[in-house]
Amino acid sequence: MMNRRSFVAGGAGLAALLCAAPGLAGVSRDPAARLVAAAEGQIGVTTIYDGAYRRIAYPGGDVAPERGVCTDVVIRAYRTGLGIDLQRLVHEDMASHFSIYPKNWGLARPDPHIDHRRVPNLQTFLKRQGALLPPEEALRPGDLITQMIGGRLPHIAVMSDRRVRGADRLMAIHNIGAGAEYADLLPRFPVTGRYRYLPEA
Repeated sequence: MMNRRSFVAGGAGLAALLCAAPGLAGVSRDPAARLVAAAEGQIGVTTIYDGAYRRIAYPGGDVAPERGVCTDVVIRAYRTGLGIDLQRLVHEDMASHFSIYPKNWGLARPDPHIDHRRVPNLQTFLKRQGALLPPEEALRPGDLITQMIGGRLPHIAVMSDRRVRGADRLMAIHNIGAGAEYADLLPRFPVTGRYRYLPEA
C-alpha cells in the first residue's frame, strides 16, 4: 500500500534523476542511446551504496536518489530513459508466475518494495521477455550484463557507449559500492547473463 511519504520520496528521486540528465530530451530516438544517457545521468547523483530494505511507492517507487544498489542503476535508467517501470512489470509478472521466480529470500508472495531490486529476479524477468542474448552476439551500448562477484554476489550493469582505452570492449555503468560510475567490468567477474531489453516505451 502506498503512503504519502513513500510517494513523495519516490517522486523526488525520479525528478532529481531527470534533472541530473538535462540532455536526455535531446538524445536520439534510439532507445539504447536514451537508456545509456539515463544511466550516465546517475553518475555524481547516486553516490552511496545502500541495499537496505525500504517501503517505497508502487508503482513508480524509488529510494532516495543519492542511494541505491546495482539494480537501481538499471531501474532508474529504464524509468527515466524509456518510461518503463520495471518495478511494476516485475511485480505483475511475479504475481502471475511466482513459482518460477527464485526463492532465495523465503518469501511466500511478491513484494513490490524489493523484488525488482534483486538481480536474480531481474534475470528471470528479462529471460522471460526474450531478452537473453546468445553468447556469440557482441554487446552493444544499452545492453545489460549480469555477473557473479566472489562466487556468491549477483551483480548487474548497463553497457555504455564508451570503449575501454586500448581494448575492444565497452565500459559499464554500475554501482558496486561507491555509487553510480563507469567501470571496465567484463574482465573482472564471471558473466552470468547478457540481455538486450528495449521494448516500446
